[in-house]
Amino acid sequence: MTRVPWPTMRRSLVAILRGIRPDEIEPALDVLVEAGFTAIEIPLNSPDPFRSIETAVRSAPEACLVGAGTVLNVEDVDRLHDVGGRLVVSPNTVPAVIARASDHSMVTMPGVMSPSEAFTAIGAGASALKFFPASVLGPQGIAAIRAVLPSDMEVGVVGGVSERSFEDYAKVGVRTFGLGSSLYKPAMAAQEIASRAEATVAAYDRVFGGAQ
Repeated sequence: MTRVPWPTMRRSLVAILRGIRPDEIEPALDVLVEAGFTAIEIPLNSPDPFRSIETAVRSAPEACLVGAGTVLNVEDVDRLHDVGGRLVVSPNTVPAVIARASDHSMVTMPGVMSPSEAFTAIGAGASALKFFPASVLGPQGIAAIRAVLPSDMEVGVVGGVSERSFEDYAKVGVRTFGLGSSLYKPAMAAQEIASRAEATVAAYDRVFGGAQ
């Protein structure tokens, strides 16, 4: 088993662009990178997602981690690798998906809700854990599970979180966030994405000091 580590990022924020179209990806990516995002997730239930991912990979700075969300099977992992994606995010924990992504040296973030799922994901070689939907467990529930996990395991929260959640999660040691509807909704203009991204980064920097 090969475990690809979660990358060190100044801000451990993943922009989730669910529903984005290929013709919208470049302007959205430009404003997100300008605001300070260095991880982009395009869920596979978006229109023509692999085309969008390929465009994002080509357009993003080399250090930017671009990949897919809602990755459910190994075939999609292979397709993602073929278009240059390096991040595999899932709503669930499928060891075969994690293993195939690791074989491709891709960063993985499977979804978990329980200690059993968390340890299954860790055993399969996950780079990080995505507690989803985080709003169901809340900071205290996640803290209780996190207490039994390996201390070096990166824990992220996704689902019902926004920049208003940063302070509460920071208190229990969480610094990685996947942000969807609070940051982007389908057909949103680049100017609005920029405004939301800038507010999100400013809030993150206030809570976490601006450098990780």
